[in-house]
Amino acid sequence: MTATTRAPGRPAGRTGDALLDTAREVFLEYGYAGASMDEVAKRARISKASLYREHSSKSALYAAAVRQWARAGRDAMKPALEELTTSQDLRQGLVSLGETMRAGILSPPVVAMRRLVIAEAAAQPEVARDYLAQSWDTNIHDLAKALAHLADAHGLRVDDADALASEFTWLVVGAPLNAALLGVERDPPPVARAVDLFLTGSLR
Repeated sequence: MTATTRAPGRPAGRTGDALLDTAREVFLEYGYAGASMDEVAKRARISKASLYREHSSKSALYAAAVRQWARAGRDAMKPALEELTTSQDLRQGLVSLGETMRAGILSPPVVAMRRLVIAEAAAQPEVARDYLAQSWDTNIHDLAKALAHLADAHGLRVDDADALASEFTWLVVGAPLNAALLGVERDPPPVARAVDLFLTGSLR
């Protein structure tokens, strides 16, 4: 975080990524329509003029905040995928990965951000497209590479690695993610069941 010029003893104002973190908090609290540049500037302890110098409009600030969030989290699955590619037990490796995926995708901050982007998708479709590409699609492609790497050693049938990765992801998180987005508390089916269904259709 960089600091703006300030009087001695006065807390530094937020700029750069710290400013985008503040903006995201405001958007999540008030929704896009209810959020204001005044509130963002106030919480960031900067002037509105300083805020507008960094981001020319509320829509530009929103797009930047969503983009930063997506890019910051897009490598979160890499350690789990590395563990999967070195696992000697494919089923157990996939169960472990599935548990990690659920913990990340269903975490309250991720669900809240997804709700925000969905709510504003019709009005700002380019932001939704970028969010999908930077987060979901990137993680699907990374999983696809891991599954392709495992194909020969474990007898996986990988005709279309991206499609296979997408199928695994939806088997693991589809039902609980749907419930979470609707605010419904429901015990999800075991990850092991999703993995068994996936392997039934994917092993040679």
